[in-house]
Amino acid sequence: MGFLIRMAITALGLWLAARLISGIHVEDEMTLLGAALILGVVNAIVRPILVFMTLPITFLSLGLFLWVVNGAMIGLVAWLVPGFGVSGLWPAMLGSLIVGLTGWIGNAFIGESGRYEVVVERR
Repeated sequence: MGFLIRMAITALGLWLAARLISGIHVEDEMTLLGAALILGVVNAIVRPILVFMTLPITFLSLGLFLWVVNGAMIGLVAWLVPGFGVSGLWPAMLGSLIVGLTGWIGNAFIGESGRYEVVVERR
């Protein structure tokens, strides 16, 4: 269940990116869900390898190069998923910022387990 919720959050981020950035387009909802699924797989498999390979430039740029890596992951997904398009590196980087912020906000609500959690402190 947590996987589906996280995929929905990623799909929401991609949808927002497509609505807000003119260089990103999605044909339909099934394409959006497919892109969210492939983005999850790419971020789990390809991104760690690319982050490791670009560690020196990431270090020299004080971590800002990770933004380029994230944009490249969205570009890779656009190349793999028909109906999902990105017109360049800048739209991909801006899209990665929106998807990342959406994921960050969504994960704040669902927690580590992937379910909506409310933390109540007792005194």
